[in-house]
Parts: sequence; structure tokens; C-alpha cells
Amino acid sequence: MLNISIYGGEMMYSENYIAKKMSFLQKLGYSMGNYSYGIVSQMIGFYIVFYGTSILGISGTMVGIAVGISVIWDAVTDPVLGYLSDNTHHKIFGRRHLYILIGGIFMALFTYLLFNIQPEWSYGIKLFLLIVLLLLAKTFITIYTTPYTALGAELSMDYTERTSIQGLRTMFFLTGIISAVGMGLALFFNPTERYPNGQFNPEAYHNMGIAVAVLALFFGLVCFFSTFKKISDLTGTIQPANHTKGLLKILLSMRAALENTYYKNVVLAYLFTNIAAGIFNFLGLHVYTYTFRFNNTQIAIIFVVQYLICIGSQPVWMIISKKMDKKPAAILGLSICIVGSVLFAILVLMKSYVAGNIYAILPFAIITGFGIAGLFSLPLSMIADTIDVEELNDGKRSEGVYYGLLTLAYKLSQGFVIFLLGFILDILEFIPDSHIQPSSTETVLGMTAAIGSIVGFLLGLYFYNKYDLNKKRVLEIQTIIKKRRIEIAQTETEFIREEA
Repeated sequence: MLNISIYGGEMMYSENYIAKKMSFLQKLGYSMGNYSYGIVSQMIGFYIVFYGTSILGISGTMVGIAVGISVIWDAVTDPVLGYLSDNTHHKIFGRRHLYILIGGIFMALFTYLLFNIQPEWSYGIKLFLLIVLLLLAKTFITIYTTPYTALGAELSMDYTERTSIQGLRTMFFLTGIISAVGMGLALFFNPTERYPNGQFNPEAYHNMGIAVAVLALFFGLVCFFSTFKKISDLTGTIQPANHTKGLLKILLSMRAALENTYYKNVVLAYLFTNIAAGIFNFLGLHVYTYTFRFNNTQIAIIFVVQYLICIGSQPVWMIISKKMDKKPAAILGLSICIVGSVLFAILVLMKSYVAGNIYAILPFAIITGFGIAGLFSLPLSMIADTIDVEELNDGKRSEGVYYGLLTLAYKLSQGFVIFLLGFILDILEFIPDSHIQPSSTETVLGMTAAIGSIVGFLLGLYFYNKYDLNKKRVLEIQTIIKKRRIEIAQTETEFIREEA
């Protein structure tokens, strides 16, 4: 049964929360906040290994350890932040907005500082600053992203609208990714007399750090102010904080979330899918630079094409999801990605013919761009549906914990990939600071990306197949919980009148 109490109960509802709707401008403003996360995470994720090894001259193993530690720290703090924001009640900022404001400001600042480490400094100082600044940047990314993502699940109870919200925010997330990749490869990595290959120019990373920080801060503030008026509607979901045995309550909340079978299958599928995508993400610059001998402009074109396809196909995946339902759509997306990975493996084996020929790679970019597009937005929409199951069974909604654990899975996958790839680079005798690698190293780099991604996508496919929540079942659940909410709101109204 639901515990009903105005000041100390588990759930409180308002009329606005039972039937709240979003205007398009509010959806747009909320979604713009994901641009900040996209551009910052891609700036770090895409460039940090290359920056650490080829610019700062730090060994692949040490860069892998440094980045791996920061990502793991970032990941384990996600459910903690989710729990804290679930149980925060600020009269002005509500549950999420104070975290979004503080996190947005400082993740921009520390991202800027991270890419301003000077190559001429001593090895020890460079390694120390890389670790410290990564930890600080990742901490504030968590403070910003986890409450922001949880906010998205609160904004709508409509099964289809949830997908449209996640699709729109995915478009901005991918736009942020394109911005990070495109600015570097097309704007900042221009060749100079000293650096004919622009991605080896240290100054380019410094300038790009400034641009990324400014853009991340701007879009984060747009999100904050455009959704600020929704706080009064969202207060209906507050679960009053209980600070006794706080750590134990966090762990129990995490365990309860993972006992939701629907949720667990989505999280595991999401984890392995992102391991697959992460292998391409973190090895991409190495493979395109060394294996296929592309220059910065060619690499920029490949990534821009891939992400433009990803962004442009979001409405298509919304339609596919509406026609097929979410699970079949996710399986379709994974299947397309597997086809793209097999094609990539073939191209690596033909690298002597492909080298320098951008048109040979574009079909791969188009296929995977379309397939991955559905895998960005669909899982987030599915998580919102699994939270309905939590409310049905337990009478509470823990959006912060649920999305915190999902983000933990994502970041652990990225940390694992970076940590592993750092060792792989050393095992392959990758030569830091060198513009040319042995032919065998070039081939294994490419095949690692291809085979590793295929394995990750297949494991994701396995867990999506085990997810059996569909539209019909979700609508049945929502009918029950909406009826409960109305009854609870009426009971609370009567209680307040009696107290008065």
C-alpha cells in the first residue's frame, strides 16, 4: 500500500503532476541542456587519449589508468547524486535545478582547464594534473547530468511523448558531439608549417577548450531557465528526505532498482551497446589517422556525416518506435549497427586500398549513424516506462536513482573501454608522439574496433530480447497509478481541510 502523509510520507501528488503537459518551447529548452553534456563528454571522450599520449607524451597505460579512474569515480557517484536529487526539496530550485546550475558552471570550467595542460611541463606534473582535472570535470558532469536526465522522466507520463522528448534531447546531445568533433577537426586542427597534421598542434586543444566551455555553459543555462517554471508542477513528486542511515538507504534504493527485471535488462543492454560504441569513439581518431591515413578534414567529414545521419534520423526512429513499439525498434537498430561493424572490418582488411579514400568509409558512417540513432533515445524512454512499474509495485518513483544507475552503466562501459584500450595501445607497441605506426599496429587497431563493437552489439541484442514490457502493458500500469494518484490527491486535500 501507499503511505500517505503530507510531511513524512513517501509520495505526494498535485493535480499538475497527475496531468502535466509540456509546451514545445519547454521541450526545446529542456533538450538544449543535453547539448552541454554532449559537447563536454565528447571533448573528453574523443580527444583525451590522443591528447594525453600524442600531445602530452604520457604513456598509453598511464593515460588509460588516469581516465579509467576518473570515469569509474564519475560512474559510482551517479546513483548517489540521483538519490540526493530524489530526496532534495528546495523551495526555489526544487529537486533538480540547483544541481543543474552548479554542475553546468563547473563542468565547463574544469573542461577548459583540462585541455590547458602545457606539453613542456614535467611528466609528473602533467600526469598529476591530468588525473586531478579529470576527476573534477567528471564530478561536475555527474552533478549536472544525473539530475538533468532524471528531470526528463518527470516531464511527461505519456508513453509516446516520452520518446519524443528523449528523441529531441538526443538530437541536441548528438549536435554537441558533432560540435566537439567538428570544431576540432575542421576549425581548430588546421595544418600549420610546424604542424602539417593539425591534430598534433597543442594550441588547438587549448583554443577548443575555451569554445567548448563557453558553449556548454550557455546551453546549460538555457535549460535551467526554460524549465524553471516547471518546478511548481514537479514538486508533486517529492519524496521527503530521510537522512538517517543515508548510505544504507542509497544502497537499498540501488538494489531495489536492479530488482526491477525490466529495468535491469535495459541497463545491461545499454551498457554493452555503449561498450561497442565506445570502442569506436575512443579508437576512432587513432584508426582514421593511422590505419586509413586520413587528414583532419577527411576525419571531420566522416564524423559529421555519421552524426548528421544520427540526428536527422531521430524523427524516423520515433515513427518506427510508434509503429513497431520500443523493443523491436531497439533490436532493429542493433542489427543495423552489427552490419556496419562487419563492413568496417572488411575495410580494415583492405586498408591499403582504402587509405586516403574517404568515399570508401562513408557507407559505414551512414549505416552506423542510422542504427545508433535509435539506441540513443529508445533506452531512455524505456527507462521511464520501467519507473511506472516501480510506482505500481512500491508506490514511489526514483527517477534519480534509475537514471543514475543507467548513467553509471554508461560511464563504467566508457571507463572499461578506455582502460582496456590504453593497455592495448602499449601491447601493440603504439609509439606516442609518432605520426606513423607499424603496419601490423595499424591493422590490429582497426580490427579491435570492428570485432570489439560486434561483440558489444550482440550482447546488447541478447538483453533487449529479454525485455518484455510493451505499450499495452505500460498503458495498463499507467491507468492504475493515475487512479491511485487522484485518490491520494483527494485524500491529501481532505486532510489539509480537516487540519485547517
